[in-house]
Amino acid sequence: MQRTYGQYCGVVRALEMVGERWGLLIVRDLLVGPRRYTDLRNGLPKIPTNILAARLKEMEESGVIRRRILPRPASSVVYELTEYGLELESVMLELGRWGAQSLGELKDGEIVTLDSMIMALRTTFQQSSAVGLHLRYQFHFGPIEIHTVIDDGSIEVEAGPIDDPHAVFHIHGPVNLVMDGSITAEQALESGMLTLDGSAEDLDRFANLFRIGPKSLPAS
Repeated sequence: MQRTYGQYCGVVRALEMVGERWGLLIVRDLLVGPRRYTDLRNGLPKIPTNILAARLKEMEESGVIRRRILPRPASSVVYELTEYGLELESVMLELGRWGAQSLGELKDGEIVTLDSMIMALRTTFQQSSAVGLHLRYQFHFGPIEIHTVIDDGSIEVEAGPIDDPHAVFHIHGPVNLVMDGSITAEQALESGMLTLDGSAEDLDRFANLFRIGPKSLPAS
């Protein structure tokens, strides 16, 4: 049985629908696109199968997600966000932007997935810095390969390579340290955390286009 908080409040209702453990990560991955059960399971390797099944059932009953059968020849069942569920996109981007400020370095046991990388770039993208720019970037993080298309302040992020990228970034370490200003792009390049097929201008643009704002510190 789904747990409730016993309060009549919009925040409470939202938490009851998507706030149980793993719920928001399922939403994160479905914001990238429809996923089969096995896709969700592979993208969240530490989730118990009974919890994944329970979360999917609860969110389907709440109208956040739905099941759809793909046309032939695939004919497989996928889960996708409903129109109501898609309204969570702006919430998830803001939540990810807020949480990214506390990421620090990758800890033992933590993994990076394709969907999390796609959402990380969407989360940290600085729209105001991209006005007037038309760029195609390709990113490699181990076996993960994704690309971005920046078009006058908008961004699309998808899996796989892209033809004629303006620059190709090979990420070997916690590149978020560049994005939050802990180190400069040049220092990341010198340390080997980041290698680049492109120009110094592309490196500077990367640091400016994908930026994590500093946390506000408590007053002394």
